[in-house]
Amino acid sequence: MTASPPAGFDTRPIPPLPQRILVVENSRTFTSVLRAALEQRLQLPVSVVSTLAEASRLLEQEQEWFLVLTGLVLADGDRDQVVDYFVERGLPTIVVSSVYDESLRKRVLQQQIIDYVLKNTPGSIDYLVWLVQRLERNRRISALVVDDSPSARLYAAALLQMYGYHVSQAEDGASALRALEADPSIRLVIVDQEMPGMEGVELTRRLRALRARDKVAVIGISGNADPSLIPRFLKNGANDFLRKPFSREEFFCRVSQNVDQLELIGTLQDLATRDFLTGLRNRRSFLEQSQRLLDEAHRNGSRSVAVAMLDIDHFKHINDSQGHEAGDHALRAVATVLQANTRTQDLCARFGGEEFCMLVNDMDHLQVIDYFEQMRLSVQALQLQPGENPLAMTISIGICHLPASTGNLHALITEADRQLYLAKAGGRNRVCSSTAGAAIGQAS
Repeated sequence: MTASPPAGFDTRPIPPLPQRILVVENSRTFTSVLRAALEQRLQLPVSVVSTLAEASRLLEQEQEWFLVLTGLVLADGDRDQVVDYFVERGLPTIVVSSVYDESLRKRVLQQQIIDYVLKNTPGSIDYLVWLVQRLERNRRISALVVDDSPSARLYAAALLQMYGYHVSQAEDGASALRALEADPSIRLVIVDQEMPGMEGVELTRRLRALRARDKVAVIGISGNADPSLIPRFLKNGANDFLRKPFSREEFFCRVSQNVDQLELIGTLQDLATRDFLTGLRNRRSFLEQSQRLLDEAHRNGSRSVAVAMLDIDHFKHINDSQGHEAGDHALRAVATVLQANTRTQDLCARFGGEEFCMLVNDMDHLQVIDYFEQMRLSVQALQLQPGENPLAMTISIGICHLPASTGNLHALITEADRQLYLAKAGGRNRVCSSTAGAAIGQAS
């Protein structure tokens, strides 16, 4: 199992990412606790070795490594050898030490090392788990660095890349706004104040007209000592501010804190708008978003809009005969089918109980009928085994399909619900449409 992307973040299909973590440490007690925490809390595979020789053999056998956590006291390597070994191989590395040595810490952090963590402090395991999770999630996040100074821009971009972010760069405000409009996956923007044409505060103000605070985190940076600069950035929409020159550790902590907050907001939004069991939109979210989509469909000249009510046939019998856990399994399975077949421009929700609702637009009537007929067949073909006995099920579907110009949400849902009643009364496991006036499909 791989770690899940955070709520609210881009979940478009991406190539599989390396997941394996290598822990190089000679303390069996520490590695045992750390390994258990990483595997149980993050579901990431962990390999543990105690020497560089063992690490070398594993690295040769397995090419797809995500991260290395290494101690500095190993039987076959001193501190510098250990650090150099992993840096030279381009592996993202965290150093874990049992002794605080400020000069060593500074020397280590001058290299391409992500962090230097004391392992014998209270909360060190929790911090390492958080750090690994943060780095793992960063790989799915895009960031934009805006600075007219090539050296400053490259430095900030290099730090973000070391922490796993996908980074793009812009040399002025106009280029930054174009980049934001072109790339919806950007969730973090680093904005310098002193730029020709458009200063950072003004860029932040214009950026907020494109992306809200819960979608993109903005961190202003400047070497200017003007005390009014920080409140100006914050009042114009920035989430945070960093004074140049900043340390690597401060930069990482500020960036991580702001991205953590974005994820928390996304999680809270999901709790408010998603059905906990199936992950689909809930009834309230569907009703809110459907009206917006109806208005857009009318403005954009869509041919038509269809609302469908879908209901699992004999759901009470599933619960009574196989238990509520089997019923939950059935709901999740149907939701998976619906979600897999929902286009990005359409909506799908669990309306309540065993009932689901969908809104699709810009299809003619034959396309709508075929679309939902294929969905009905997909559910009928499911082969589930939630317990000792196999579980087979079907769904009935009622559709109201009207021209977009005449669509009214309440009327669409009411008519779709009436057509669902007709599908149930007609024998279930079928599609009924207000336009077709006839059932599609045969009862099983």
